[in-house]
Amino acid sequence: MKVCVVGTGYVGLVVGTCLAEMGNDVICVDNDIEKLNRLHQGIIPIYEPGLEDLIKVNVREKRLTFTSDIKTAVEKSLVCFIAVGTPQGEDGSADLKYVYEVAKSIGQSLNGYKVIVDKSTVPVGTADEVTKIIKAETAEEFDVVSNPEFLKQGAAVDDFLKPDRVVIGSNSPRATEIMQELYAPFLRTGNPVIIMDVKSAEMTKYAANSFLAVKISYANEIANICEKVGADAEMVRIGMCSDKRIGTQFLFPGLGYGGSCFPKDVKALLKTAKDNNCEYQLLKSADEVNKRQRQIFIDKILSRFGTDLTGKTFAVWGLAFKPKTNDMREAPAITIINALLERNAKINAYDPKAFDSAKFYFGDKITYLNSSYEALEGADCLLLLTEWNEFRRPDFDKIKSLMKNPVIFDGRNLYDPKRLSQRGFEYICVGKRTKKEEVLK
Repeated sequence: MKVCVVGTGYVGLVVGTCLAEMGNDVICVDNDIEKLNRLHQGIIPIYEPGLEDLIKVNVREKRLTFTSDIKTAVEKSLVCFIAVGTPQGEDGSADLKYVYEVAKSIGQSLNGYKVIVDKSTVPVGTADEVTKIIKAETAEEFDVVSNPEFLKQGAAVDDFLKPDRVVIGSNSPRATEIMQELYAPFLRTGNPVIIMDVKSAEMTKYAANSFLAVKISYANEIANICEKVGADAEMVRIGMCSDKRIGTQFLFPGLGYGGSCFPKDVKALLKTAKDNNCEYQLLKSADEVNKRQRQIFIDKILSRFGTDLTGKTFAVWGLAFKPKTNDMREAPAITIINALLERNAKINAYDPKAFDSAKFYFGDKITYLNSSYEALEGADCLLLLTEWNEFRRPDFDKIKSLMKNPVIFDGRNLYDPKRLSQRGFEYICVGKRTKKEEVLK
């Protein structure tokens, strides 16, 4: 099938590449000429496991091409995906200007029937507006469908190639049939294509992400209570998750959610609820808990080291909002590091993939080290902020020998408190009362 994908960010690049991998002829469109030049050279602007190899293979086989010429791309395609950014506006709403600009360009380029696919995360009613914009530009036939993405950063390629489900919001039998044909190769294992009306599909993405955000905030609320009463949040989590009705995912306490989806989607759904005079206490509370979780972690650090951190050096392991990505949008590390910098702390940071992203947020305010152990030299404390696999089984004897003080603040609960205590570490994590706190109790 002939396909074009407008936008080469996380979603667009994964969608275009994976569709090409299944034999489709895909044209990816972007107006960033420098990015396009890098893509032609095989230089990938994002880190996503498995993506770079797939791009190189499909470019070599000429199933995947890149261009800034949206008119030609649309003319050559039957299905046109809109996969541009929908950044958060000042009022929490999704800013749809890029979606609408692309819709207008598509309308000006139609040369026959097309299926226009809203792949970007957009609020209910966006497809209706996209339809109006395109109709104002052309008399050609077309249909607009909603096909929300459910891609986890760090596992996006696998999520697309082996989806749990594909949601297609369509009010047109013709468009539905084309979309089912396009996705058929990805669903040979029997996972469903779920057909629904367009507005329900638009709502499904927000509902799914907001539910997962609520689960994370719930886990953090429980963890905070556990610290106060002397319970172990990890044991509580295991006891909860053994109930099949609850499940095991997204119930790990820590520093809260970040990234490009959960914070933005929760706020966008809150804005939709407000605009339609709906009560929204649960979502609002989840958002507030998420913000507070980072401050609680900061307060623990300040309680230990004081509010004036002049002369203190903090080693930071992990900057990205989650492992297996270089994305730092809404990362807990931003809030935590800025709070320490404001109090004159020195930051020595290491992350396997996120240094370029970090420099956008911190510039030269922090020191970037080439290895996790190098970041520890002379540090008063280690802050573990992202659970990269390489941090799970470090050499604790080496850690202790490099640091000025054997103090670890673990925002991801990677280590066993008892074993670290036996090794002479002061270890503070999430959801478990420290020995110092027990004495004070």
